[in-house]
Amino acid sequence: MEEETTPPGGILPDTLQLEDAVDIGTRLLAEGQDLLANLLRPWNFYQISIAAGLFLLAHLLRRVLGPRIRAWMASREGWPKWRMRILVVIHRRLRGIFFVLLIWPLVFGMQEFTWPSRSYLLIIIAQLATAWLIVTFVTRLIHSPVIRSLLRYGAWAYVTLLILDLEDDAAAILDSIGFSLGEFRLSLLLVLQGILIVTALMVAARFLSRTTSSRIQRNEDISPSMRVLVVKAVQVVLYGTGLYIGLKAVGVDLTGLAFLSGAIGVGLGFGLQKVVSNLVSGIIILLDKSIKPGDVISLGDTFGWIETLGARYASVVTRDGKEYLIPNEDLITSQVVNWSHSNQFVRLDINFGTAYADDPHKVRKLAIEAARSVDRVLSSRAPVCHIVGFGDSSVDYVLRFWILDPTGGLTNIRGNVFLALWDSFQENGISIPFPQREVRMLGEAADAETPDEAPAD
Repeated sequence: MEEETTPPGGILPDTLQLEDAVDIGTRLLAEGQDLLANLLRPWNFYQISIAAGLFLLAHLLRRVLGPRIRAWMASREGWPKWRMRILVVIHRRLRGIFFVLLIWPLVFGMQEFTWPSRSYLLIIIAQLATAWLIVTFVTRLIHSPVIRSLLRYGAWAYVTLLILDLEDDAAAILDSIGFSLGEFRLSLLLVLQGILIVTALMVAARFLSRTTSSRIQRNEDISPSMRVLVVKAVQVVLYGTGLYIGLKAVGVDLTGLAFLSGAIGVGLGFGLQKVVSNLVSGIIILLDKSIKPGDVISLGDTFGWIETLGARYASVVTRDGKEYLIPNEDLITSQVVNWSHSNQFVRLDINFGTAYADDPHKVRKLAIEAARSVDRVLSSRAPVCHIVGFGDSSVDYVLRFWILDPTGGLTNIRGNVFLALWDSFQENGISIPFPQREVRMLGEAADAETPDEAPAD
């Protein structure tokens, strides 16, 4: 067993780092006291008063010009949304914009006509105000509120330390706060750097993913199922690469996580069998193109069209507006009717019967004409009508016709064809028979068989 070596002087490394942090903190406290004492000097106090006055003037300008600018924005009805959003962001930051526009000309004028030391604080305040305003506008490009807030406050803190020339001292203090894990030391500075780098890379990966996805979705040469598969693959690659680069950039050794990731993978394989099965089924569906967005399918009692294909489920929208989230495994293992797998043509059958007294040739002709009169029935694929049997009380027929828009519904088109048949048969005297039965009561039958006169004794 190796003994822990002690550096000369008998002080451990963590103790040295703690003492360094205390020394840095003491020095920063002394500098803060000096800064506070300097603020009480006449010219420094004058500069702070001038900055406060300019801020008050910027606030008054916002109160006066803000409503007018908003009214002008409301009159721009035909402008695109992205331009209106920029105007909204500018309107919300009018006070900061006015303050920056007021302080910089004053700073330049004081540098020309006074000593540089008499505008030193104003320069720092102007730099901070400008940097904070730029950070605010840049972070507005990020849609996620959480990520936008993290980047905004982190950038403000870093810019403030950079302008005040305190970044080295702050980094030393943050680096002194931490603990060691074998040869790897985890400090607060490393954690903050990791969060910043990984967040920036995730934002970049999200931007590239959205840009790539929009271009892929607009490509008509790729089938809808392959578009979904390519988009998912691009997202996995971009996010995985961003996370890997971010962790490597902050010095995290990922080779030691190989065994742990293998154990976690085995555990997830047993505990999340259904989830993994749905994920694999989704990949198979996208690869074999058996189901794609826009297809009309029937699964059990569910009839609708595929709205989206996800990694775990498929979204099926029915005619009544309901959206079913069907697991991908059910689409693989169950019998699915895809009404539009190879094309959009769908053939529908209607069964009916007429009386034996009606001419079957006339009935077939009337049925075909009735089907053709319905709007959604295709004329390019003509309807047909056949006799399929002689029933107990009717001659049985089947009427077959084609449609091209199954998403418009099947029940409604069948109902329209039935209604057209009814109208045509009524106009031409064709009757639709129904079964008739003669019912005799057992008591009445016994009375009918009793003789009128009983035999004599």
